[in-house]
Amino acid sequence: MYVSARADYALRAMLAVADVAGPSGRPGGGELVKAAGLAESQQIPHSFLQGILLDLRRADLLHSHRGTDGGYALARPADEISVGDVLRAVGGTLTSVRGLPADSAGYHGVATGLRDVWLAVHGAIALVVDRTTLADLLADRVTPH
Repeated sequence: MYVSARADYALRAMLAVADVAGPSGRPGGGELVKAAGLAESQQIPHSFLQGILLDLRRADLLHSHRGTDGGYALARPADEISVGDVLRAVGGTLTSVRGLPADSAGYHGVATGLRDVWLAVHGAIALVVDRTTLADLLADRVTPH
């Protein structure tokens, strides 16, 4: 698994929006987050963030609200959005072999067993990222004293 800057930025942006949603992480539970504020607080280039936010909206992970008081909010509660959901929204697949999804890998001869290894790696990664939610990550934060 390779974690691209796009995937890292998407997760950071989603966590920032979920944090504003309040302790419940419920959509509409907090104020809307503006793209410019997200870019600044997470140190993400604004133009790059716009494309990421579009992908997250298309995947029904974020809602956008237009206007001067507009911004972004979670489309679902934070405990219903997994790290895997976010990664797939911006990257398509969790693991790849030579740029293709792991289940597309085909081998013959002595390398035939490699496909099973790549599928097992994919399964292990999916298990971790699909059971880890935004709410889990926010709850695991260390609070400064």
